[in-house]
Amino acid sequence: MSASAADNSAASKARQRAVEDAVHSGEMEGLSVGDEFTADAAEYARGAISLTELGRRVRARNGVA
Repeated sequence: MSASAADNSAASKARQRAVEDAVHSGEMEGLSVGDEFTADAAEYARGAISLTELGRRVRARNGVA
């Protein structure tokens, strides 16, 4: 595995962990996530979209500027 591939894999794992932590935190507060968020979060974890784009989608879906 090249250094670049290892970096991408590590970054992807870190993004996936961040998503899991955020979902767990919400669940601890009694919240749940929908299918649309789950799909967007998976795109973020893969690196297909940025955190900024994930946030934009979540805000747009929930009617928050």
